[in-house]
Amino acid sequence: MPALWIAHVTVTDADAYGKYAELAGPAIAAHGGEFIARAARYVQLEGKERPRNVVARFPSVEAAVECYNSPAYQQALDHARGASERELVVVEITE
Repeated sequence: MPALWIAHVTVTDADAYGKYAELAGPAIAAHGGEFIARAARYVQLEGKERPRNVVARFPSVEAAVECYNSPAYQQALDHARGASERELVVVEITE
């Protein structure tokens, strides 16, 4: 079943995070991920507000987790560490 990768992010170092974004996109695409929302308009109804929200659709939970653990994504993530505060969850879509 398909899955959503949902990230809520506060960027604290725009230059370093920009390098993350440059590398993360191709890593996500290589695992079948496609962005369906990225830094778009949002309304925070509950919880901690994060000004950058990203949703990517993957073929499965496993594909999303494989992407996260891949060397290419981990290389990208090295640039996000210390440059952002983030939460990331993968949720299976029940269709």
